[in-house]
Amino acid sequence: MKRLFASIHDVSPRFEGEVDRLLDHLAPHVGRRLAMLVVPDHWSSAPITPAFAARLRGWADEGVEMFVHGWTHRDDSAHAGRAAALKARHMTAGEGEFLGLSHAEALARMRRGKALVEEITGRAATGFIAPAWLYSEGARAALADAGFALAEDHARVWRPGGAVVARGPVITWASRTRMRQLSSLAAAGALRHVLQPTRNVRIAVHPGDTTVPALLESITTTFAAFRRHRPAAYAELAG
Repeated sequence: MKRLFASIHDVSPRFEGEVDRLLDHLAPHVGRRLAMLVVPDHWSSAPITPAFAARLRGWADEGVEMFVHGWTHRDDSAHAGRAAALKARHMTAGEGEFLGLSHAEALARMRRGKALVEEITGRAATGFIAPAWLYSEGARAALADAGFALAEDHARVWRPGGAVVARGPVITWASRTRMRQLSSLAAAGALRHVLQPTRNVRIAVHPGDTTVPALLESITTTFAAFRRHRPAAYAELAG
């Protein structure tokens, strides 16, 4: 059976209104069968408040899966390698938090995030997804040490220390600039067709998507295109 995995990124008190809007927008397509990627302290200035923690617990009680999504989402590393520096500069606006971290620092942040999310929800975190889907080698190695059952980057989902359990690009959108909006709209349009035969399809939305009507329209069209894929929980991939 073909499966559809939906996720809302950057879940934080900073974007509470946008998260609510995205939940409403996705409800006709997946209900509460989706994942939230929780940022414990977005850009070190939006920690999870007691009120927002209660909302996270409520969503988890409704069946929403919770992933740890970094700690601050901000990249504050000094990138030594040229490839990493180029990724940090061009693939994200200073938000690839785990792209330049050592194993020790990545592991510390992962453990803190996992403990916080699990304390709030009373459930095991489904997994870890790095901000902007970018990992250093040390961060990739730390995933298994932190005890996460699943991890994801732009091209795959895997069990840390084990097998790849889903392959294929995530369908997602970018709202930061007009050029990025147009390129993401084109990519989504192409992937709606290319990924039809794929067993596991992933669609990810972000708070910024709610500010651009064309992106919301594309999101609706994309979910409708995969109506024959069953909305699924990531935990199914954990085995």
